[in-house]
Amino acid sequence: MMRLLILWLAASLFAADPVKAPAPKAPPAVKMPIVPPMSKRPRLWSLQPLVRPPVPASRPNPIDAFVEMMYAQKGVTPLGAADPATLVRRVYLDLTGIPPTPAEQAAYLNDPSPEAYEKLLDRLLASEQHGVRYGRHWLDVLRYADQEELMYAAPGIHFWRDWVINAVNADVPYDQFVRAQLTGYRTAERTKIQAVGRRTPVERRPDDLFALGFLARGAVNRDSKDLGELQIAAVETVSTAFLGMTVGCAKCHDHMYDPIPQKDFYAMKALFDPLVIRKQTLATPSDLVVYGKQLEEFERQRQLLETPVNALTEPYRAKLYAERVAMLPADVQTVIRKPERARSVAEQKIADDYFPVLRIDTDKIEEIMSESDKATYKELRAKLNQLNGPTRRQLVKDLPAFWTVEVDRGLEREKSYILTSGDPERPEKNHPVEPGWPFYSGQPDLREGRVEAFTDWLTAKENPLFARVAVNRLWQWHFGEGLQKSSSDFGLMGGRPSNLPLLDWLASEFIARGYSMKQMHKLIMTSRTYRLASHGSPEFVKKNLAADPGQRFLWGFRLRRLEAEAIWDSILTAAGNLDTTLGGPSFDIETRVPRRGMAATEAKTNRRGAYIVRGFSTSREVVPNFLQAFDVDDGRAPCPLRTQTVTAPQGLFLMNSAEVEKASAQFAERLRQASGDDLSGAVDLAYRTALSRPPSAKEKDQALSYLANDASRLKNFAWLVLNLDEFIYVQ
Repeated sequence: MMRLLILWLAASLFAADPVKAPAPKAPPAVKMPIVPPMSKRPRLWSLQPLVRPPVPASRPNPIDAFVEMMYAQKGVTPLGAADPATLVRRVYLDLTGIPPTPAEQAAYLNDPSPEAYEKLLDRLLASEQHGVRYGRHWLDVLRYADQEELMYAAPGIHFWRDWVINAVNADVPYDQFVRAQLTGYRTAERTKIQAVGRRTPVERRPDDLFALGFLARGAVNRDSKDLGELQIAAVETVSTAFLGMTVGCAKCHDHMYDPIPQKDFYAMKALFDPLVIRKQTLATPSDLVVYGKQLEEFERQRQLLETPVNALTEPYRAKLYAERVAMLPADVQTVIRKPERARSVAEQKIADDYFPVLRIDTDKIEEIMSESDKATYKELRAKLNQLNGPTRRQLVKDLPAFWTVEVDRGLEREKSYILTSGDPERPEKNHPVEPGWPFYSGQPDLREGRVEAFTDWLTAKENPLFARVAVNRLWQWHFGEGLQKSSSDFGLMGGRPSNLPLLDWLASEFIARGYSMKQMHKLIMTSRTYRLASHGSPEFVKKNLAADPGQRFLWGFRLRRLEAEAIWDSILTAAGNLDTTLGGPSFDIETRVPRRGMAATEAKTNRRGAYIVRGFSTSREVVPNFLQAFDVDDGRAPCPLRTQTVTAPQGLFLMNSAEVEKASAQFAERLRQASGDDLSGAVDLAYRTALSRPPSAKEKDQALSYLANDASRLKNFAWLVLNLDEFIYVQ
């Protein structure tokens, strides 16, 4: 009965009028951005001519006058000045990346002269460690890497890194700093007229050869025009680093927001299309003689092994070759059988085209060998492989080399095209482009070279982007954020500066001071704005944050975590074990092995963090875990500003790593030797060494209570000091 009832209900339901479900709502329309044509796009603020604004008030440092005007406009009140101990640590870490020693702190704090602060800045700017610190900043922007998949310039790339560091130390004017890396010349005068009326190239400075590593770094094969990697990398890096523009967005289509059509991207690429990389051997004449003798001995031994291998394989090779030639058309066979010198140009091209077809690989020879010959062949090949591998490295010590770039005159005569979807294999032959660049109207004068013409425009005082972008980077490195927050994007999506009059005044001043980066550092750091405290009363800070939640209006110094390299250097400084030697190949802190071309005795792991290896490989991690944990990029893309994360791996490194364990023991031993049985003095010294200040009464009492008059506890105490948050922050 129940079953019949269920069937009756089901029949009734199906027979009834179907209930109409409410019509589904149409999905909300997606608002696509309206992309105006190039001619109707607003002119960017960054492309307006650079005009030096008047200083709004009389102040010892004009920077403060511009900042005070902003305070009044934004309704914020500045914090007081940082205390001297905080300031001296800030300055040392800012300019050199190394904290001050207790003696250096005392020298500054006990100097009563009004010029004490400026003298401190002058001394640190003159230190060779300043170049290591700010050279590293620039290398992030210029995408330095020690190695990358297929990167030809990897051997010797550290010479470019060292050139950048030395250029910063020598205060090479910024326009020359850029020119040298694009053309190999610091000056715009690249030719001179002889008495006979003939114009000849000016000889380059020999060391500026290494500046061209900036361009060579992008090459992934010898004939770089084939893949276009060098050229595309040059366009993208040059435009973001020196123009502050995301020109790379126009690789596949017109820029969505900025006035940069796709054609401009490929016109800029055409500037670099004739460039190819070239290996430059770095050796003395005596080195070359020794190398020649080593190579001669190696060739003699290789010949002894290759002779029986060739004798064994030649009959098989000839048989296979004859079979393949016989398969070709008769006219091609005629060409192939001709001696090479007897062929015409057209015939030689035919022979070259068929070379891959006729090439006989060793695996094909092995396939037709008799079993006895195959066994003999494998035995001989094993000996030859040993000779070409480990034995060669013992016999022949490779000469140091550096990859640079030069213009290929043949490529210079070839046309350049827009590439469909950025693919070098799919050029749009109906869309050729002439060399040029965005934001320039007219026909450039390319008589001295394509890149040279562009560089002259780029570094000209009239270029509104060049100085603005550079001083904004300097400001960012001092304050943690640029006046233009997006320091590599001065386009529409990058927003506007928090204080455009100040940015333009700094850019104008930069030009007036001959593009001296060191002078700009001092100008910025002598401002009252730079010397403000980073903290104040909660009520005071709360009021300012209500008006400026992003802390962009410079009412206090921005609290910042140190970068990985400065943390590394601070740990080794506390341990008393930091090697501040400049230059040389990078080292790997994890594998404990030297980089290629470096003797094992040179593989020091206590060098400055700027010399730690970084790069990318699909088969292994190149960037050490320590650098990755503290937000170091691998160099595949320009890094205008490092991220500032707070993660568990950072804490684990400081708590558990072998490096910190070793440094804690060395730090404790320093404290023991300096203080003897005076544990109170050891506590004072630990705080001054690691934090650049004395301990508070409470901190000292807690430390002494922990030590309990037991010097054996100094190691754990040293470890504890290195794990204080304050150790890795600058305030």
